[in-house]
Amino acid sequence: MASGSTAGTDDDYEALVSTTDVELLKRVWRNEKAAPEILRFETALIQRTRGQIQLMEETIEEFSSSGIDPLTVSLYQMDLDRTQYLLRSYLRTRLQKIGRYMFHISNNPEVQNRLSEQEKGFAKRCTEDMERHLEESVLSKLPDNYRDILKQSIISEENDMVPEPQLDTFVVCKSRRFLGPFQLDGSDELLEMKPDDLCIIHYKSIKERVQEGEIDLV
Repeated sequence: MASGSTAGTDDDYEALVSTTDVELLKRVWRNEKAAPEILRFETALIQRTRGQIQLMEETIEEFSSSGIDPLTVSLYQMDLDRTQYLLRSYLRTRLQKIGRYMFHISNNPEVQNRLSEQEKGFAKRCTEDMERHLEESVLSKLPDNYRDILKQSIISEENDMVPEPQLDTFVVCKSRRFLGPFQLDGSDELLEMKPDDLCIIHYKSIKERVQEGEIDLV
């Protein structure tokens, strides 16, 4: 009976821990690491990944207590460690970007919509804490004309004190399918990309295609 239960758990594990989701997680992780701006949060993928991690942990615990070959257990543990690393690194990278560009995010509804609900809460707390800290430590001691957190002075027309992602950064990328020819931003040049051909290009020229999943960053 125990053997049947173990086999059933093993079948569930194989069904859920799919190569497809691991590869998808690896891809969104690479894109997030390489992109200068924060990308759309992959809600469905992250939910599935968390479910898979829970199942892997339960499977490893059951295998360990059932006397399953230690080599088999170690292979499952390696899968678990890899998935956990990718997930944690993905989430950590996003939090670092939120911390770096909190004011830019708070003033840009389109960027806010890329965040998960938890990330929106984190961004709000970061912004409030930073505003309070700057007000108490610096701004309260400055002349009235220079007390704006977002502008150098009251005569500034733009939020020139807000760090923003450098979208003109060069990135290495590759297309997932044939693309082109398409026009690059600020140029008359046309570019076409073949699948898996590496290309070095300004991020802003391909950002829409990255967000649409047509181009991957490396």
